[in-house]
Amino acid sequence: MNHLSTGLRNRDHSVTAAEKIPFGKFAEWLALAEASEANDPTAMSLATVDEAGMPNVRMVLMRRWDERGFVFFTNLESQKGEEILASGKAALGFHWKSLRKAVRIRGLTEKVSDGEADEYFYSRARGSRIGAHASQQSRPLESRFALEKAVARFAAKFGVGEVPRPDYWSGFRIKPLSIEFWNDGQFRLHDRVRYDREEPAGDWLETRLYP
Repeated sequence: MNHLSTGLRNRDHSVTAAEKIPFGKFAEWLALAEASEANDPTAMSLATVDEAGMPNVRMVLMRRWDERGFVFFTNLESQKGEEILASGKAALGFHWKSLRKAVRIRGLTEKVSDGEADEYFYSRARGSRIGAHASQQSRPLESRFALEKAVARFAAKFGVGEVPRPDYWSGFRIKPLSIEFWNDGQFRLHDRVRYDREEPAGDWLETRLYP
């Protein structure tokens, strides 16, 4: 992959050459992380805001990605699900400590198709599928025993048959409008390059940032 431009912003042309499209760089860094990170190289922080504009952040697992965006799955009635449905926006952060690299992503959101949600849900362990029915995610829980009773109830309900995907369980795709790559530098002179576009199908523009 070629070195990125050192200009403050390249406005003479869109960054469309294969070596400069940010998804190619993300793929390269993710492959390095999968080879070096001891646990969960696809773990990412997910930031949302509530109706008052107060931010929330938590860790989720990226389950798939392509040039359309980055996908995770969840209970749509959870706090993050409700906040994403209300705002239509989210931000992501990857930090690979072993590589001293990080990626920040900001963008718009969309629900994945029922087919995508089904495909992933039925790939999960049976216990995880039962747990999706038993957990009223983000809502108050009176005791751990209450959760265990709910798991037992749904395990009995489904017996040895198929565990269906609940209507409230699906996934979100974050369609990036901004992707920033951060690489640790000596004396805190880090290397930062950001790619921006005005809408999810648009061309990318490159900006090099001061550390």
